[in-house]
Amino acid sequence: MLGGNVFGWTIDEKTSFDLLDGFIDAGLNAIDTADIYSAWKPGNHGGESETILGNWFHRKPSNRDRVVLITKVGSAFAPDKKGLSERWIMQAVEDSLRRLRTDRIDLYLSHWPDAETPYAETLGAYAKLIKAGKVRAVGASNLKADQLEESLAVAKGQSLPRYEVLQPEYNLYTRKSFEGPLCDLAVAQGIGVITYYSLASGFLSGKYRSEKDLGKSARGGGVAKYLDSRGLRLLAALDEVAAQLGAAPAEVALAWLMARPGVTAPIASATSRDQLNSLIKATTLKMSPGQMQALEDAGKD
Repeated sequence: MLGGNVFGWTIDEKTSFDLLDGFIDAGLNAIDTADIYSAWKPGNHGGESETILGNWFHRKPSNRDRVVLITKVGSAFAPDKKGLSERWIMQAVEDSLRRLRTDRIDLYLSHWPDAETPYAETLGAYAKLIKAGKVRAVGASNLKADQLEESLAVAKGQSLPRYEVLQPEYNLYTRKSFEGPLCDLAVAQGIGVITYYSLASGFLSGKYRSEKDLGKSARGGGVAKYLDSRGLRLLAALDEVAAQLGAAPAEVALAWLMARPGVTAPIASATSRDQLNSLIKATTLKMSPGQMQALEDAGKD
């Protein structure tokens, strides 16, 4: 899955269009964004990623039918523009549809848990959107196992749409929050899992190997936490397996994710054609049990 967080942040519209074209032409089709992307960039206000995607659809309308379009609601634009209340969802979805220049969202995700809004209210709002044809399915990001379980119980008990997809943070380095009860629940309930930070903000690409490398990109500041003994062991293991396969470390890290129990697809972003081609290659990479075990061993605490 192609991550749209970089659209309007580290790449401009022209480059975004080029990468989107290459992604679709390679036979891949799922694109993940959010209404808030990329409000963190100075001068941005949120909605930039959706706007670029919408302009890409407008340039070639047939692209819309080739794409599984995923966006999210719930991040804070303002004190009265956040969360998962019916009031805000109904406004936010119209804002997203307008920016995306489409009449439907294939998968609409609750971006963050909202302790102030009951699951019944959120899922009830989604039921209305599904009935209206504006949303095809719903999911949630950043839920813990007990939260997902409660949401499923509410959906079943009140005949409301359930979260069909979970989007957790999960990669070779960050594993404990997904592995265990959350993964077990997703598998047992047949819930799709699409992972974010699949390359640990680029760390698992091997681009960042010391403190001096952190200035290589706008994302470097978020990578320092991985530069510990375990992170360096993982890079060494990735290098070794990558050399055996004639692949790049990022490709191996994504292939590992795709082979993990419960994972439907990893999300990864690209800022150049070379990076995109590497992500595409990862979809066909196969590792031996021994290679999988080597990565497993390197990641142990």
